[in-house]
Amino acid sequence: MSFYNWSIAGPLKFIGLKNFYRLIIDPKFYQSLGNTFWYVLGVVPLTIIIALFFAYLLNQKVKGQGIYRTVYYLPVVTSIVAISVVWKWIFNPDRGIFNAFLSLFGIEGMKWLNDSRGLFEIIFTPLGINLSGFFAGPSIALVALMIMTIWHSLGYCIIIILAGLQNVPAQYYEAARLDSANGWHIFWYITIPVISPTLFYLLVTQTIIAFNTFTPVYVMTQPPGGPLGTTSLVVYYLYEQSFRLWNLGYANAIAFILFIIIFLLTQLQKRFIEERVYYE
Repeated sequence: MSFYNWSIAGPLKFIGLKNFYRLIIDPKFYQSLGNTFWYVLGVVPLTIIIALFFAYLLNQKVKGQGIYRTVYYLPVVTSIVAISVVWKWIFNPDRGIFNAFLSLFGIEGMKWLNDSRGLFEIIFTPLGINLSGFFAGPSIALVALMIMTIWHSLGYCIIIILAGLQNVPAQYYEAARLDSANGWHIFWYITIPVISPTLFYLLVTQTIIAFNTFTPVYVMTQPPGGPLGTTSLVVYYLYEQSFRLWNLGYANAIAFILFIIIFLLTQLQKRFIEERVYYE
């Protein structure tokens, strides 16, 4: 399909690589790709790190452990559309509880989902450093989507990491304590290496999932992909080309390039990170 001029209106017409050439010179595709890069870079590491922290706490002997695990996992089994609607209200600049919470500390509220300014642009402009485009970083609107996605993904990652933690042999910890190892050394030199296959699995799968994000963009931002296209991720741009503009051939070219990007990233992760994974 990517080799054809494929639309609802007219007959199929073979055009070779013209869809791919169009993609190479399409500034909106590069903008969506840059947005996706910042989104993945912000969501995946933070989700895994925060999930590791909570999983480590839940692995301790605490009262109501089962209740805590259930509460953390609830967002995973809740409809992503419903969650997006609720978070859209949370980030409402006038009536949202996020700005109300910030006001308790004397922090001025933000327009969140309507703010196209880049995060790095806001940080460095007062220092006299002007950044624009990709180098301005993710927009405030995209940061809001990241916050929601991290919250939604935490439960799944916590459960997976918790399963890995519970499979760490107790004799490893006992031997370390006999050698007078402190808590940090035990965590860094025993816990992390033993659960490294679990962390690597989450790194690969969460990267793929983040690249395929669509629903929060469509539900939370108005117009979808706004403001100024700063929340338009690759999959949303693919949807826009296929089901709004009916450029099905071009949309398939985008899908094929997205597949290549995800495949190459997965191979890079296997090449440079999997060699550091400890397998018993």
